[in-house]
Amino acid sequence: MRARCLDLKGARPVLAIVGAWQALRVSRSSTLAAAAAGWACISLLCGCKPKANQTQCDLLLDRYARLVVAEKYPDATDALYGAERERERSEARGDDAFKNCTSEVSRAEFECAMRAPSADALEKCLE
Repeated sequence: MRARCLDLKGARPVLAIVGAWQALRVSRSSTLAAAAAGWACISLLCGCKPKANQTQCDLLLDRYARLVVAEKYPDATDALYGAERERERSEARGDDAFKNCTSEVSRAEFECAMRAPSADALEKCLE
């Protein structure tokens, strides 16, 4: 038996539709690359940079206090060093740079500050 062909006038052949669809298909890797490029552009436009978390801000505050005390009192006893460090921490905690740390300090600034050899260098990282 022979299969009957339906004569649909005005209908496009299925192969023509499938061929056109395959011509429009884009590879998965180029789609992912385009999505990543779009995300990067949006991030740059929005200024979306990962921020330091509260633990990192506490570490930053402690590092700053240690650097300030070490520079001010290089020959301090342990008791004086500990007391001055706590005083510097409480004083720095009221400063805007540390008060708004989680919303203003980027991770790159945090990493720079944690590598800083002096309190001045640490402050420059946060500018």
